[in-house]
Amino acid sequence: MLRASIREISAALKEGQVSPTELCQKCLSLIKATRFLNAYITVAEETALKQAEASEKRYKKGQSLGPLDGIPVAVKDNFSTAGIETTCASLMLKGYVPPFNATVVQKLLAQGAILLGKTNLDEFAMGSGSTDGAFGPVRNPWSYSRQYKEKCLQNPKTQNEDGNWLITGGSSGGSAAAVSSFTCFAALGSDTGGSTRNPASLCGVVGLKPTYGLVSRHGLIPLVNSMDVPGILTRCVDDAATILGVLGGHDLKDSTTVQDPFQPFQLPSLTELKNLCIGIPKEYNAPGLSRETLALWSKAADLFEKAGANVVEVSLPHTSYSIVCYHVLCAAEVASNMARFDGLEYGHRSSVDKSTEALYAATRREGFNDVVRGRILSGNYFLLKQNYEKYFLKAQKVRRLIATDFANVFSSGVDILLTPTTLNHTVPYREFIKEDNRTRSTQDDIFTQAANMAGLPAVSVPSALSEEGLPIGLQFIGRAFQEAQLLTVAKWLENQVQFPAIQLERIVDHLDIVSHQEQSAFFS
Repeated sequence: MLRASIREISAALKEGQVSPTELCQKCLSLIKATRFLNAYITVAEETALKQAEASEKRYKKGQSLGPLDGIPVAVKDNFSTAGIETTCASLMLKGYVPPFNATVVQKLLAQGAILLGKTNLDEFAMGSGSTDGAFGPVRNPWSYSRQYKEKCLQNPKTQNEDGNWLITGGSSGGSAAAVSSFTCFAALGSDTGGSTRNPASLCGVVGLKPTYGLVSRHGLIPLVNSMDVPGILTRCVDDAATILGVLGGHDLKDSTTVQDPFQPFQLPSLTELKNLCIGIPKEYNAPGLSRETLALWSKAADLFEKAGANVVEVSLPHTSYSIVCYHVLCAAEVASNMARFDGLEYGHRSSVDKSTEALYAATRREGFNDVVRGRILSGNYFLLKQNYEKYFLKAQKVRRLIATDFANVFSSGVDILLTPTTLNHTVPYREFIKEDNRTRSTQDDIFTQAANMAGLPAVSVPSALSEEGLPIGLQFIGRAFQEAQLLTVAKWLENQVQFPAIQLERIVDHLDIVSHQEQSAFFS
């Protein structure tokens, strides 16, 4: 049941094979059984059960609200949720309960979705591992998969001892882990430089970053206003399209959203690819790209070519400047956005009251971690009067060149770009933390952040298991506001590769909440 797609479970709800309350209870039970993953910061059990009861009444009356009615979902803890604590995984916002819902949350609830809780992340979404939040790191469900366990038996050094469990990627690692471990059917993330696609690749799920402006940012606590986009994590491409159909469109509360009406769409099954042109950016064969990821990328290109698509090598010449440009712009906007947390208006307030400056300093020292404080300092340095043209203004010019590279490629007749999502599959926590947050983010965002700077839609699709039994994702980048074409092509690859479902041995073993007879049917 919990392995079903949204379309399948929606049909089961309509036919009365399962009730919304029963489905919600199963998800809540599994969340309890998987507490060791630390995927959730807050579980809204009481609220979720009330929403499930309301959904059940609608189904009994034949008044279902649509394909999401009764479907359990989760939301990254940097989206405002009325009556539910929203922390951004930071002590600065611990205890903050918003009086309103983010637009995307409100749209999900209006369609009858059941909000299970708020998922873990890097503090204020600054990171690529979901290891730097105030409430502890998130563990990748694949650490406890049968596929990985069988490989571990051949190599005792990779046993799941403390520190050897695998990271999820970030910053939306909690959302990715929640979807991957079957505790919800979809989750919202945010994507500023790859924060949805990165963990999607490492956790073996689908991660969609829509075109900038297609989905409202109202109620998403900002990191980088000019790049932030609500992201979608699901277990299949069709489910991502379903969620996007609910979330997309103009919002009066967000002036950056598209003015044109947005029409939800269903994805066709591609049978003819001869009119499709797939671009392979040569610059994405970057230093550090693993042998397995490179081979998978090449294999996918061959699949398209054999199916009749025109596969061509293309150039995005400013790619090598992209990550540096991104970090300058990111730090600058972070410095601006974090200025609101001063101990007077928002968030935590220190007890130090010697002076206003002392209050500011103490509040930020107590409320922010080293990563956030470091980006604030960097951003303020870039924005100094004597540095503004040298760093910030120059980075803006490079950003325009990067966007122009994409525009030139798409105007040449290329429909979709195919790239790796990350350099490699996930790694053990103890290996990941050997380097600082900035270095890790530079490595892990290398293939993803350019799409944010250009405002383009992109999706990561789980495409194969590595030799260690761990997921590897591939990324598609499309033309602005062409999500239908992007996801149709992504679905074609998904159907070709038939990515294997995770087999969660440890999680099933710990399901003491159900009988042994029920365990085998728990996920069916």
